[in-house]
Amino acid sequence: MKRITLILAAGLLSLGLTTAHAQQDDEATASMAELLRLIERGQARDSREARQREAAFAQARNQQQSLLNQARAERTRQENTSTQLENRFEQNQQRIITARQALDERLGALKELFGVLQTVSGDTQGRFQSSLTNIEYPDRSLFLVELGSKMAGASSLASIEDIERLWYMLQQEVVESGRVSRFSHTVTRADGTQEEVEVVRVGAFNLVSDDGYLEYNADGTISELLRQPEGKFLGTTNDMIDADPGEIVDFGIDVTRGSILGLLVESPTIRDRIEQGGIVGYCIIALGIIGLIIAILRWVSLSTADRKVRAQLKHDTASTDNPLGRVLAAYESNRGADTETIELKLSEAALKEMPDLTKGLLFIKVTAAVAPLMGLLGTVTGMIKTFQVITLYGAGDPKMMAGGISQALMTTVLGLCVAIPMVLLHTVVSGKSRKIVNILQSQSAGLVAQHSEQSR
Repeated sequence: MKRITLILAAGLLSLGLTTAHAQQDDEATASMAELLRLIERGQARDSREARQREAAFAQARNQQQSLLNQARAERTRQENTSTQLENRFEQNQQRIITARQALDERLGALKELFGVLQTVSGDTQGRFQSSLTNIEYPDRSLFLVELGSKMAGASSLASIEDIERLWYMLQQEVVESGRVSRFSHTVTRADGTQEEVEVVRVGAFNLVSDDGYLEYNADGTISELLRQPEGKFLGTTNDMIDADPGEIVDFGIDVTRGSILGLLVESPTIRDRIEQGGIVGYCIIALGIIGLIIAILRWVSLSTADRKVRAQLKHDTASTDNPLGRVLAAYESNRGADTETIELKLSEAALKEMPDLTKGLLFIKVTAAVAPLMGLLGTVTGMIKTFQVITLYGAGDPKMMAGGISQALMTTVLGLCVAIPMVLLHTVVSGKSRKIVNILQSQSAGLVAQHSEQSR
């Protein structure tokens, strides 16, 4: 179409040029002839290219048909192969069913026996892994794993030798559970270092060394407890280490096989409890220590004064090393005065002794009253911290709130632990002080009455 359009355009152009320029006919005739030759050449070239494309299309169509035929043949062959494999699979399935039926018929009662054997093997494997005897006999677990896989796979059956070996291991575990064994093993210390030490295994219950009780970990290693039990139990471990073969010694056994010792490590000590109280807890303890020191000093001082006053009561000569003696000395120095003067002098001497006898009692009383208030302050602070944690992280994890709750409870406990002894100490000390004051008052009144009678 492009060629035809070009020809028409050229014809119209030539027609127009002929009409407009009649005087140039020769030149126009030459140009039209040249244009006609160009058009003929283009048509010939286009025809040749079209024939080449048609030939290429025909050749490609033949190749595609050949490939299609090959693909169809391959599909047919694969379908035939699939059918053959399906038939073979069904035949094999039938053979397996027949073989299993024959195996079940031949096994008979042995099938139940092997089922029990498989169960016992699995249970024994878990028991041995957590047993202390596994430290000295680590190869037992490998045999039980192989035996379990053999029984589970059903590819082969356990032999008589396997059954006898399993029975031997069970008997060995029973015997070792009642025997004390001594051997060397690598132990992980509390600071993370490892050391080869002598270890004593007490049946299937405990492991001990020179430094106390040991812990058997799930990965087969032995580690030292972070915190040992009380001294009386720790002393029995040394007796066990130093005991001769056949010697009978007292030993503290953890019958739970490590559970109680594990709880001992997790349970907080007194120091941990005090640290849970925070700054308020330390302030309560400091206040309690100061109050206790003052109470002890005042009790010692008043006890000494009471002893000297009682000694003064037995003597007529006044001694200035005790309150009563100083009051009597005031009476002796004013014996010639009238009764009113004597009464005033004795009252003055008794009042001079009062500050020393009542010194520190008010602080002890205030300590007993302030300590619970400080504990309440710590409780409120701890609960504020707890609510802050709940606001940030929610209430899903109790461990996040444990710090604030521990502080709230421990400060209350510390406040009461300080207040209760302070109340008792204040009662004791103030009682001793009142006793001496009553003696001074009664003796002063007696001296005034005696002087009044003598004046008459």
